[in-house]
Amino acid sequence: MDFALSEEQRMIQEAARDFADKELKPSAEEVDETREAPLEKVKQLGELGFLGMLVPEEYGGAGLDDISYVVAMEEICRGCASTGVIMDVNNSLVCEPLRMFGNEDQKKRFLTPLAQGEKLGAYCLTEADAGSDAANIKTRAVEDGDDFIVSGTKMFVTNGGFANLFIVFTSTDPEKKARGISAFVIEEDRDGVRRGTREKTLGIRASTTYEIIFDEVRVPKANMLGERGQGFKVAMEALDSGRIGIAAQAVGIARAAFDRAVEHAKTRKQFGREIGQFQAIQWMLADMATQIEAAHLLTMRAAAIRVAGGDYVTASAQAKLFASRAAVEVSDKAIQIHGGYGYTRDYHVERHYRDAKITELYEGTSEVQRLIIARHLLRG
Repeated sequence: MDFALSEEQRMIQEAARDFADKELKPSAEEVDETREAPLEKVKQLGELGFLGMLVPEEYGGAGLDDISYVVAMEEICRGCASTGVIMDVNNSLVCEPLRMFGNEDQKKRFLTPLAQGEKLGAYCLTEADAGSDAANIKTRAVEDGDDFIVSGTKMFVTNGGFANLFIVFTSTDPEKKARGISAFVIEEDRDGVRRGTREKTLGIRASTTYEIIFDEVRVPKANMLGERGQGFKVAMEALDSGRIGIAAQAVGIARAAFDRAVEHAKTRKQFGREIGQFQAIQWMLADMATQIEAAHLLTMRAAAIRVAGGDYVTASAQAKLFASRAAVEVSDKAIQIHGGYGYTRDYHVERHYRDAKITELYEGTSEVQRLIIARHLLRG
């Protein structure tokens, strides 16, 4: 499988790298400290076409492929993981379900402004009793004439603090369990939609993770995404494709930590020479570089399979499983290479470590990824 980038893909990578270095990296520490979403930077991402990368041009998107998305995500997350996850959610968990399951009216009303960065979206699946067990959702949508009345509480909603619309998964026919789940697009300004508690997260602190409450919200049937009872499929396909983006995010975080570790190894002196001259440090750097490259290649493979129209579900699970662990381990080694300095905020690597951990948890924990991979190995 040839992962050489086309001229267009290289240009996208370079544009993302330039934006990350000039606009994101200098302010990433402040963004983490203040926990304020970098919405001006996100607006610039929209102007560059990075918020609707996979959306066809006719709906305001960039009309690019998953490989372009991977290389852009890696660079943006290398600059600032909080900004990167805002970009990822809008692309993978909001625009993609609308692109795949939305009708023409929904694409014009919702997808176009999302792709152009005029609006931002969030994905509401998780509940107190429905995390990995996504079919166990309790949020109800009861039919009432031309509308549905939606009631329930969603938690761990990334982008929840500023999203203009939500893709919400509800139970329309509880007796059918997973087959009774339906998806809706719900605008933030509908009566009964309100934000609850903001989570105090370990990392990606500026992505504003919120509890979103739906209190008898009247939603027109025209806002149902896909068919009635198709919501679980919508949710799972969004997550399957979204895992490629999270794997790319993990690679970007790992690269950021690695770059700082290399620089420190070249400049920090102990016992009369740079610490990079010690074999212990060299071996750590060698392992880190190898992990990053392997994670990148697994992510590119999953993206390439999706571009080719193949079954990418297992490949995306493998990419996310490996890349997320690599991000945590690389960030951990980066702290170790920095010694006591690595434990302080002044040297940034502790932020990369905190940002890395979430990649093992959201859009399916590592344990869920192992289940997906194992089922593929054992089926038939």
